[in-house]
Amino acid sequence: MRIYHHPISSNARRVAMVAAHLNADVEFVEVNLMSAEDRRRLGELNPNSKIPVLEDDGFVLWESCAIMQYLADKTPGQTVYPQDMRVRADINRWLFWACQHFAPAIGVLTWERVWKGIVTGQGPDAREEERGESDLADYATVLDKHLAGRQWVVGDSLTLADLALAAPLMYTERAALPLDGYANLTAWFGRMQQLPAWRQTAEA
Repeated sequence: MRIYHHPISSNARRVAMVAAHLNADVEFVEVNLMSAEDRRRLGELNPNSKIPVLEDDGFVLWESCAIMQYLADKTPGQTVYPQDMRVRADINRWLFWACQHFAPAIGVLTWERVWKGIVTGQGPDAREEERGESDLADYATVLDKHLAGRQWVVGDSLTLADLALAAPLMYTERAALPLDGYANLTAWFGRMQQLPAWRQTAEA
């Protein structure tokens, strides 16, 4: 299997953490996002021209959470994506929520405070920062409340839900994400940061 990625991408980080946790036999190919030729080749694999992309013996799969599920299903004896239908439905709920709500809210602040200046040379837009902080407060409140009395997001052990939700938090410090008021969330994220899969995939 081959995965096209870049270490600055939190979506790619999700997939990399799953591969590391499962000790999957994967070749990682870094895409130079500043190279027109690399982006052309990426577009041939994924019509959205986004990473990550998985290629497995002619099968091409994009969308980070779909790749996470695929890697888990290819790994005998794995526990991060159990076979029980209701447990999977619960995990899927958080995967979709991570992509639809939690990560986009973080992405607004990451763009304004980390990448916008690098890409465009412009400073952050205060109105966009306010929007990002408001959205993040809404969704961080949901996750913090859910994590009360829990070690992990679903059940009693690590699942794909934890890995999907933790990945965009890789920019907590650089984007000054306002998470100090969410004790359950920050305690859970502290546990995530201690995982070998988190440490092994840290951006150099």
